[in-house]
Amino acid sequence: MPVPPSMPVSQRVVQVCLFLVAAIAVAGGTLQMYLGEPQVSPRLDNIHRFMAGIYLATGFISFWAASTIRRQGTLVYLLALGVLLAAVGRLVSISQVGLPEPAGVWLGYLIPELLLPFVIGIAHRATPPARPEPPVV
Repeated sequence: MPVPPSMPVSQRVVQVCLFLVAAIAVAGGTLQMYLGEPQVSPRLDNIHRFMAGIYLATGFISFWAASTIRRQGTLVYLLALGVLLAAVGRLVSISQVGLPEPAGVWLGYLIPELLLPFVIGIAHRATPPARPEPPVV
């Protein structure tokens, strides 16, 4: 059985970042699906849990993409875009209703969410394209 070639460092960076996104999204999506937002109207709780389901699913997709990173292309950029748009959502919320307390925790979420998509995108772009495997005879 042939030994697969070693993974370029840039691809390993993307893989680690996607596993991190996956862990955060699965944990956060599961927690938010369970907790909901019961102190608000039923409409808002419903929307909150719906979005928690999307968050959870994004975690599973990120895990799959990280696990199959050698075959991934555009999906990596789309996942990075999703993280960036989530960070933009936080920025809009902060500008509209203020920074939640404790501020350090929320900034601790926001700063990596703003940086991680660029790390993923730059590292993915730096990864050489996969060479097709020779046919098995």
